[in-house]
Amino acid sequence: MSTRRKLGPAAAAAAPGFHHRNLPLLLLQAREGVMARFRPILNAHGITEQQWRIVRGLLEQGPMEPRQIGQVCRISSPSLAGVLARMDDLDLVQRERMAQDQRRVLVQLTARSRELAAAMAPQIEAAYAAIEAHIGAGFIGDVYRTLDELIALLGSLPPTEED
Repeated sequence: MSTRRKLGPAAAAAAPGFHHRNLPLLLLQAREGVMARFRPILNAHGITEQQWRIVRGLLEQGPMEPRQIGQVCRISSPSLAGVLARMDDLDLVQRERMAQDQRRVLVQLTARSRELAAAMAPQIEAAYAAIEAHIGAGFIGDVYRTLDELIALLGSLPPTEED
């Protein structure tokens, strides 16, 4: 049984030539629904969404090179350079040249960013708990599994011409 959902007749009439629902838009709408629960916490602590993604990425993965951070956090290289510079100015990250290759830089969290994350953790976890209480732990588990599978399957697609 296919899990692919096609457009209904009314939607197909409104979008001639399209037979599938707008998956990128649906994913963005879901993301926005989730982020609406976290954005007030980030704002209260004076950290942007991109900065928080980097902090969480470095907390979970450890020190990384900017290229790796961009891949993990889905931030373009030009944007990432500016975000990391601001984070460095705010003492949220420390950038060090690698001894074996001075052209390469390793980015790691500072004590300040670790303290910030620790201070935010109870509020972040409360937001997750509220979402889970509203939509159910089983559903959340299914979403995580489905997203993990989707990411893996899309990652195994051959690259497009733009890649």
